[in-house]
Amino acid sequence: MERTLTLVQHRTPESVARRLLQASAAHSFDPSVDVDWGAPRQEDAWYLQPERLSLYGTALWDRMDERQRVELSRREIGSHVGMSTWFELCTIRMFADYLESRDIRDPRTHYALTEIGDETRHLIMFGRLLAEMGAPVYGPPAHLRRLFSVFSPTFGDLTSFALILVLEEVLIRVQRETARDERVQPLIRRICRIHVTEEVRHVSFARAELHDAVRRTSRARLAYHRELTGFGAWMAMRSLLHRSVYDGLVPDPAAARREAARNPHYRETLLWSAEKLVGFLTEAGMITRAEHHWWRRAGLMR
Repeated sequence: MERTLTLVQHRTPESVARRLLQASAAHSFDPSVDVDWGAPRQEDAWYLQPERLSLYGTALWDRMDERQRVELSRREIGSHVGMSTWFELCTIRMFADYLESRDIRDPRTHYALTEIGDETRHLIMFGRLLAEMGAPVYGPPAHLRRLFSVFSPTFGDLTSFALILVLEEVLIRVQRETARDERVQPLIRRICRIHVTEEVRHVSFARAELHDAVRRTSRARLAYHRELTGFGAWMAMRSLLHRSVYDGLVPDPAAARREAARNPHYRETLLWSAEKLVGFLTEAGMITRAEHHWWRRAGLMR
């Protein structure tokens, strides 16, 4: 189907924004006081659930000892957090463009500003977490930074809010599970709980804004933004796990990267993390059959 015509907006974007402003006032966190940064680290605890790691279930995983597996979990959560810091900065830049043409009296404007405040606190929280873990600062490759700078001026509301959902929903699903897993370091679980609580509001806002943007756009413009969003999702997901996470941990990092890329367990994790995202974007008219190749290459669709 070229475009979904059955969507019904039971809530207007303005009413969604007002509700989220109330929720933000009641349930926002300050990482400087709401996280116990001095809590001792548990020696043998995981940093990410082993079942969600890129090498879980592979022959290489079977050859790794427990110390190496826990270290891989530290590096992989470090990669997720490092990329999340860049994603948050990109979100702030996209919101700045969104706000430029908005009425300062509008509750949607007020919530967008509130979300920028949330993202700023998240950046500080992630920075402190990386320091506490002693993890390298993994970040996006240079070509991804350049592509964002080139294409982001053309995003508009459609691609901006669709990519915000890509960057937030995939990680939220993993983090919600992490927050409940008592095998994981308490500090990681606390930060995941805070991040999920606030990001769920961000997802609600992005969904409402995306619905509104789709409703207002032409078919030709929508087709362009579908393609741009699919391309952006592919580029973002291929950068989520930094290529250097295996360096110094296994004898052949290049072989580890190849093994992770074809690991059916890890592929299922990516598909699981994107179930709700892909379903929503398809229903909203931002994914059609013509864009499936991008989402398959991103690992987010079968």
